Amino acid sequence: MCCLLSVIVFLGPRMGILVWWLLDQQRWERAFDSFAWPLLGFIFLPWTTLMYVVVGIGGLSGFDWIWMGIAVLMDLSSYSSNAYNRERGMRYATRYRG
Repeated sequence: MCCLLSVIVFLGPRMGILVWWLLDQQRWERAFDSFAWPLLGFIFLPWTTLMYVVVGIGGLSGFDWIWMGIAVLMDLSSYSSNAYNRERGMRYATRYRG
């Protein structure tokens, strides 16, 4: 079970959220009060949502904040790399348009 979740998370955080939620709904209900927060996390901050489910049950304290910071940085880096690659692709497209 643990290996399956690890493989799915490496396939993508949204796939990890979906499969983990299907397999262990009680953990998600303990981590979040409503369905809105996990849904917003699924759309905008998937790594942070996954990390909160791992460390956030019962509240965040001490070293948990570092793990949450790493997850936020992973989300921000994925957005910034997507923007950089989009811009880079547009530069190459205009250069070789002919």
